[in-house]
Amino acid sequence: MKTFHHIGLPTDESHPGEYFVEDTKVWVTDPRKHPYKVEYLRFEPDSPVTGPVRNLPHVAYRVDDIQAELLGEQVLIEPFEPSPNFTVAFILKDGAVIEFMKFENESDLPWR
Repeated sequence: MKTFHHIGLPTDESHPGEYFVEDTKVWVTDPRKHPYKVEYLRFEPDSPVTGPVRNLPHVAYRVDDIQAELLGEQVLIEPFEPSPNFTVAFILKDGAVIEFMKFENESDLPWR
């Protein structure tokens, strides 16, 4: 299964309802609360995220098996858990940044 979830847009501006992801030192918004499923990402200056994930928009898909999606792909960020029961990874495919998300329930997502 691969289902569209949101688009992510890097920004330098703070947005209401941001959530801090400690592992990547980035503030993110909840795309479920945006009418067009947009997630804003505001990186701290010392964020370990560099390159395309930090500088380009991304398209995110909910998947059943992240490892299967990564096979043969240019992995930008290996799978990690920004919160319990929620795993993400990023690839670069044809010049586009793609995020894969694995979770059982929407309530597993870190945004509250």
